[in-house]
Amino acid sequence: MSEPYSLGAAVDLVPEPERLFDSPNWVYLLREFETLYRYGSAGGSKAIRAHRKRVRDALALVVASNPEIVLREPEIKPVTAHLPRAFDLGARTTMEGLSRALERVSDRLTWEYGYQKVPKSLAKKYAYCEVMGPQGPVRSDKLILGFVLFAPNTTYPQHSHQDIEESYISVSGAWSENDGAVYAPGSLILNSPGDEHRITTGEWDPCLLAYAWIGPGEKLAAPGMKFSSTRKARVQQGI
Repeated sequence: MSEPYSLGAAVDLVPEPERLFDSPNWVYLLREFETLYRYGSAGGSKAIRAHRKRVRDALALVVASNPEIVLREPEIKPVTAHLPRAFDLGARTTMEGLSRALERVSDRLTWEYGYQKVPKSLAKKYAYCEVMGPQGPVRSDKLILGFVLFAPNTTYPQHSHQDIEESYISVSGAWSENDGAVYAPGSLILNSPGDEHRITTGEWDPCLLAYAWIGPGEKLAAPGMKFSSTRKARVQQGI
């Protein structure tokens, strides 16, 4: 005669939550971020050098805590049809490590828009995914790391992030911010809190950017993303 279930036996069957150190692919992806922000050039900029250190320090604290992995339902958007091409391009550059590390977890990503209202044309050509942060698989209230994907020939309207310091690092494709320069894989650009910026991408290939956000925990959890008004955008561009 079999023994009856005990409460203790039932408790033993509850699986332990998955944590970062149990998930090598997430660890390797975060290691690629750490490498970029440690060894990439600041180009002589004290502001970029300080930002890189802030990202590294916040990342080190999160990794050391061995946070729980909390997966949301994977979700794609129309622009993710361009993701395989972005990975192919990234694999041809110095960003190969980050490109391949992201590809390893690509079936577990939640792509989203972040805005309550997105123009129909943009909804087909843009999306982002968080890999570390309040909504990311690797939970953190100190730092957001993620990726944004643009289709070829995209204009990402002017916007800003209040109280959030932001950097982009090119993984694949060519792009411009505020029509000021062309950025290629490996380039980093820093946007201070409140800086207005507008992104355009090249005509032929998708553009994949890694990004980091640093700011107050409440802002990272609810950034209140919205595009700048047409009037404000024109003033900023000197039109």
